[in-house]
Amino acid sequence: MPTRTIPRRVLVLTAAALAVLPAAALTAPARAASAPPASAPPAATAGRAPAAPVRFVDLPESALPTDRAPHEITFMYRNDTPTGQTIAPQILLESPDRGPYLSPSDFRLELLGTDGHWHTLPLGNQTGTLYTSLTPAKLVLHSGHTLTESYRLTVLHGPARGTVEPRIAIYA
Repeated sequence: MPTRTIPRRVLVLTAAALAVLPAAALTAPARAASAPPASAPPAATAGRAPAAPVRFVDLPESALPTDRAPHEITFMYRNDTPTGQTIAPQILLESPDRGPYLSPSDFRLELLGTDGHWHTLPLGNQTGTLYTSLTPAKLVLHSGHTLTESYRLTVLHGPARGTVEPRIAIYA
């Protein structure tokens, strides 16, 4: 019987989307204190789980830092559509294909809030890929506006090998 190979990234994205959806209905947004309030999607207000992203926009990736110093990661996304978009920025820390796999305890990832302070973000873990949750990061980006996100990544136990892959989740 022939075997079928499914790329690890597809498995990770699927598992991450499925893992986030049930928790979304039960948890309050973590960014509420550091970001402007976004209007709740109609699905969330009706008591249903919010919809999954319809696509992702991959932003330029970089190698994981090899030292234990804090490294700032800043990226921008511009909404060039004629209407507002519901989006969620996300950071993936991708392990090498053949390991060793990354662990959340090896990193500290922080988001620069609108209050000017760094706020630690929890990292999920799926098949060697670490990721930030989409649900608390969800916001509405109005037409013609640009989102600029600044993160600070520190390797706590290293050296680490892999890539930092920022992206934007786009919702319908």
